Order: sequence, then structure tokens, then C-alpha cells
Amino acid sequence: MKTSELVCSVVCEWMLLGAVAFAAGAASITGKVAFEGTAPERRRIATDADPVCASMHADKPLMTEDVIVNANGTLENVFVYVKKGLEGKAFDVPKTPVIIDQKGCQYHPHVFGMMAGQKLIIRNNDPTLHNIHALPIVNKEFNVGQPNQGMETARTFAQPEVMVKFKCDVHPWMNAYVGVLDHPFYAVTGEDGTFSLKGLPPGEYVIEAWHEKYGTQDATVKVGEGETKTVNFTFTKPAT
Repeated sequence: MKTSELVCSVVCEWMLLGAVAFAAGAASITGKVAFEGTAPERRRIATDADPVCASMHADKPLMTEDVIVNANGTLENVFVYVKKGLEGKAFDVPKTPVIIDQKGCQYHPHVFGMMAGQKLIIRNNDPTLHNIHALPIVNKEFNVGQPNQGMETARTFAQPEVMVKFKCDVHPWMNAYVGVLDHPFYAVTGEDGTFSLKGLPPGEYVIEAWHEKYGTQDATVKVGEGETKTVNFTFTKPAT
């Protein structure tokens, strides 16, 4: 065996063992986001201003997404992420892009996450004009028009920022939010209201849950090697 092959063999084996050891000692934080009180009713969105949007929703009206309470009493579209505890640690930026789609005159997904420097693909799946207007505070603002169905545009965010709002200047009811982080430990609650942050290095973390209507909540949790801790959040509709 050549010296270079031997070095590669030793180094590669060491890297593999290190990866296995890290995976075996990785920690997890799981939980759910509950809603307390009477769930607000979702409202019908009037799409008559654009005949194309109106025709697509003639049989099934478009509904608001700012508050979605699931059948099990949990809250959808809550962005949960590690807010503190990973300082000084570096993580590879995924090469796989994140996609935000304009479909049925609505953004999909409504809330999502990505890493700073990761490619964002903006896609128009509708046969009508859309634009995506990003409104960051830390990052550079952009406003992209897509008049044709099937158009795609790529953008990135250079720095972490929670959250960045998107809006459509053509269809004022369209909006979405992205959490941009310098690490991959984030999740968005779905139809069961749960979240899971896996593969964490052991340590103490501040976990934040963000909701576009009800604000943020924080929780501190410490996890050891191979340990899983549960953290739950409860949002309450403010009194009117």
C-alpha cells in the first residue's frame, strides 16, 4: 500500500469513527406547541381581484393561515429553533436548496427555515403574475417579479435573521416567513403540533418558539449525550 493510500485509509477511518461517535452521543429535544382558549376561526380570503386566483378557488375558498389550531388543540406554523447554546460551533451549509412555491395564489410553505448561505429557489406554479418581496432587517431586501408559470429565481440570505417576512405586492393576502440560522437545528410545527430537534451536541440550550400572531416563548433545557428531553410551549389568544 502506498503512503498516500495508508494516510487516506487512517484518516478516513478516523473520520468515520468520529462521525459514528458523534451520532451515538447526539442529543434531541422534542415537544409540542399547544393552544389555550377558544380557537379563532379562519377567514375566507377574497381573491376576486385576480380572475385566475378566483377561478382556482371557485369550489374551495382560500383561507387565512396566520392562526391554524389543529384538531388536537395544538398550533400549526410555529417556528422552533435553538436560539442560544451553539455559539462558536460551525455547521456545513446544505447544498440542497430550499424551495418556496407560489401555488394556488398562496406561498408554500407558509413558515419554513434555512441556513444563511443556503440557496433559496423561488418558483411560480401559477398561470398569473406573482412577485416575492422579502422584507429583512439584517439581510439585503429583494423584490422579484415572476410573470410566467414555471419561472424560478435563486436567492440567498447572507446572515442569520429570525424572521424574514415575504409578501406579494400583486396579491396582498399572500405572505410567508422564513427563519434564517447559522445552524440546522430548527423545525416547524405541522398538523400534529409537534417538533423535533435531533443531532444536537450535548449542552445547555435556549429554545425559542415563534408564532406570527402570538409572538415568542423561550425555554432553557440541558441535554446530555444520547439524551432526549421534552419541552412544550403553550400560546394563548390575547384578551380583546
